[in-house]
Amino acid sequence: MKNQAAKLEELVANNTKKRSKKTRFIAVTSGKGGVGKSTISSNVAYVLSQHGLKVGIFDADIGLANLDVMFNVKIKKNILHVLQGECSVADILIQINPNLVLIPGESGEEILKYSESDLFERFMQGSSEVLDNLDVMIIDTGAGIGEHIQMFLAAADDVIVVTVPDPAAITDAYATIKITANLRDDINVIMNQVKNEREARAVFDKIKKVAMANIGGNLKLDLMGKIDSDTKVSMSVKQRNLFTKEFPSSPATRDVENIVKAIGKKLERHVLVESHNSGLSGLFKRLITHF
Repeated sequence: MKNQAAKLEELVANNTKKRSKKTRFIAVTSGKGGVGKSTISSNVAYVLSQHGLKVGIFDADIGLANLDVMFNVKIKKNILHVLQGECSVADILIQINPNLVLIPGESGEEILKYSESDLFERFMQGSSEVLDNLDVMIIDTGAGIGEHIQMFLAAADDVIVVTVPDPAAITDAYATIKITANLRDDINVIMNQVKNEREARAVFDKIKKVAMANIGGNLKLDLMGKIDSDTKVSMSVKQRNLFTKEFPSSPATRDVENIVKAIGKKLERHVLVESHNSGLSGLFKRLITHF
């Protein structure tokens, strides 16, 4: 892990010498609630930031936004307040640590109602000034297959579907994969709350077998990682703490580190772009094309 961390830090150092780097947008979703999607999003974002990457985490779980709980912070305003001209982008950002910023979100449909207004243009400019230097933006979407969720999944560079080894959750995860396959060919899966690697692989292989038989085509379905069942995780959630921060040597934290390794490999292949295509403004430029 130390070698991987050094490579990530070198990547950041090299990119910051240039005018801008491309933000990699990673959407995390699930077929149903209660499978640990937001817990995984927040802990992955935190570990990425601990390796020197500039990370933003955007709370796009409409109606059930809870990243403020995960990070134990208070949110007063979100992006919708910026678009309504009540505050600036800088006013809503919550700095979790020097490399990690929480971006309180709002419904994609609500946000993009402003896409033709002068306020939206000012928002885009403001977000570029504040957030165009992000290496990664984690988008914590809602559960299910609603249109506003699909919009984020279509705009992201990577999509991660989180599920647990429960029949209902697996069925809903498959439904999410099937709908998402209409938008893109590449989908990743994280198996949460598993006993071990063997169980994670066995459940994933079943999902993949059904998906390839019924969806087929060019679908590339990969197991990005797994997180073992660990009482330290549920304990941390109840106490509003990140388990990767409170228990850095726990098996669950090691599992998150392995997921971060997989993301790091994707980052190494990413290219530089103009600053206006990076950060939060870059994300919303993508969203508009899918709206």
